[in-house]
Amino acid sequence: MNLQTLPGLFISHGSPMLALDPEQVGPALHRLSINLPKPNAIIVMSAHWESQALEVSTATRPETWHDFRGFPAELYEIRYPASGNIELSERLLERFANANIHANANSTRPRDHGVWMPLLHMYPEADIPVIEISLPMQGSAEDIYQIGKTLAELRQEQILLIGSGSITHNLSELSWQTRQLATPTWASNFRNYIVQKLQQHDFETVLDWENLPYLEKNHPTLEHLAPLFFAMGTGHRFSIVHSSFSMGSLGMDIYRFD
Repeated sequence: MNLQTLPGLFISHGSPMLALDPEQVGPALHRLSINLPKPNAIIVMSAHWESQALEVSTATRPETWHDFRGFPAELYEIRYPASGNIELSERLLERFANANIHANANSTRPRDHGVWMPLLHMYPEADIPVIEISLPMQGSAEDIYQIGKTLAELRQEQILLIGSGSITHNLSELSWQTRQLATPTWASNFRNYIVQKLQQHDFETVLDWENLPYLEKNHPTLEHLAPLFFAMGTGHRFSIVHSSFSMGSLGMDIYRFD
């Protein structure tokens, strides 16, 4: 088999409504998928699986988890029935052990919307094995970056690595009624600063997240930014796949690391 190297991705997955109302990012995800070789497997670190230590899903067919409330009934009917891959999950656990990264197997965790929602637009057939790994919130930004580096070689096996979060994520500042509000400067400046540093390959500044400008306004909690650190570990060459804002200040960027 002639395997091709896939990139690592950071995907801003936005509101659960993205599944029903794709806005600009749904078509961008679709275009991205058709321009990549079809993955043999997909590994996703999601903002919505926080844990003490790193965990790896070993479920053979995880349930689709609608881990949100107050949305239209049709959203709760969506299923993403992609299988897991126990052999690959075991390889991940072995790889982490060899890198002195403590990781636990988890065979019961359902698949949260940070995983299935973007994949719904990229690979709607759900015919590619998907393994979710957790976001270890006790770890530093450098620790999460090292998790990405530990898995980076798997890209050469035509395995797609994804960090799923949001480049900005302050739900209290969103306009849920008016979708196309002007983007506030604190959101656009934060996003532009991150992009500038990534373009300069100044990963160190981004990993020093506590000193990022407008951090608390854009990320009152860190879980939606942290998957970016994972994606940064998967490759060195940064490029922007898509950039937009939804509901005023919700950044919907997609970044690629080769």
